[in-house]
Amino acid sequence: MSSDAERWVAVADAVGRHALPIFLALLFALLAMTAAAAWAVQRSPLRRVPHTRPSVRVLLARLAVGFAVVVVCGWAFAEVAEMLGDGRTLGRADQALADVLQVSVPLFALQFFAVLTHLGDPVILTAVCIVVGIGLLLRQQHALAVGWVVAVAGNGVLNQVLKQVFARARPVHDTALAQAQGFSFPSGHTSGSVVVFGMLAYLAMRLLPERWIVPVGLTAVALAYSVGTSRVFLRVHFASDVIAGFASGAAWLAVCVVSLELTRWVGRGDERG
Repeated sequence: MSSDAERWVAVADAVGRHALPIFLALLFALLAMTAAAAWAVQRSPLRRVPHTRPSVRVLLARLAVGFAVVVVCGWAFAEVAEMLGDGRTLGRADQALADVLQVSVPLFALQFFAVLTHLGDPVILTAVCIVVGIGLLLRQQHALAVGWVVAVAGNGVLNQVLKQVFARARPVHDTALAQAQGFSFPSGHTSGSVVVFGMLAYLAMRLLPERWIVPVGLTAVALAYSVGTSRVFLRVHFASDVIAGFASGAAWLAVCVVSLELTRWVGRGDERG
């Protein structure tokens, strides 16, 4: 094993032995940053400035371009994929972390993550997508409804495209707490949670009273982060799968939010599309 591989395996071993404290420390750090950002958004005068009525056709065009850009950028993951196989540095570190987690994480924590991880199940996210979409249509928020549905459905397509590109096998696990099939990289539960909960936070910023922005933002970040990391604790994904899921989900979420905001500010026409 090379010296670089040895160092990464040693880091993975140390992280695995202190996995729960590290998980909580990162969670608190993310919540602190989210609270600061949500507080700034809550008090931003831009929220109260009237905007042009958005065109759904323009929004769909921007989302299509953004989706193509994200897919093309996904090929940059090829450099990472070269390191994923057996005998590669990242692959060895991933496996070392999974092995340590198997013996270092107490059962009660695994049981908690086994329940929490279902919030990222496709059937749950699809149900949320349908309910929220109907609610937006009832409120005559046509552009937001289209943006919301495209965000959730588009992430599902994007994740499957990337899985087929990299075709990485899942880690071998013998726990009955969670089961998963199909390719592993990137994590669909992770990217789906980032997009769904992130879009819910964005909708809260757009539609709810100011007092809801901070708590909804904190809840969204906590759930997306916890669902993603639960996949590593349960050993149905390698850590790099989840990191890639966070990256792809955040990229697509950014495309959707920016597209909606650009359409809101500079779009023309009505929402009949």
